[in-house]
Amino acid sequence: MKLAEALINRADAQKRIQQLRERLTRSAKVQEGETPPEDPTELLSEMERTLAELTRLVKQINRTNAVTKLESEMTMTEALAERDAFALKRNVLTALVQAATVTQSRFSRSEVKYFSTINIHDIQKQIDDVARRYRELDSRIQEMNWQADLIED
Repeated sequence: MKLAEALINRADAQKRIQQLRERLTRSAKVQEGETPPEDPTELLSEMERTLAELTRLVKQINRTNAVTKLESEMTMTEALAERDAFALKRNVLTALVQAATVTQSRFSRSEVKYFSTINIHDIQKQIDDVARRYRELDSRIQEMNWQADLIED
């Protein structure tokens, strides 16, 4: 199995667990004299099996990411951490630009006038650069996901 397939299966298991949670919640209590829409015991058993599958997949994915080289010196784990850092930096800089964008809505001269404390143009260039670097790294990660074989137990 390829790493990408395991990632798809992991996402499916996570969705399945969320669905089981919702179904369990609906079946957790009923009015006196009624029966639940589904048997909670069966749902709990299915959740346990799905959690075991999810745990197995996560372990295999983590092992694979730790040893698979994306580039000569960077493992997939390191690349994922770098990609996450790019995303976080982009979000922070975008929030900064939004906060620094000055809109004047003064109705009289006595109202407070605001000025931006940063060069929005320069920050926007940084955002564009970080977004480009994120996309490039993400493309290499996705490519490797379809090339790397999953390390199975």
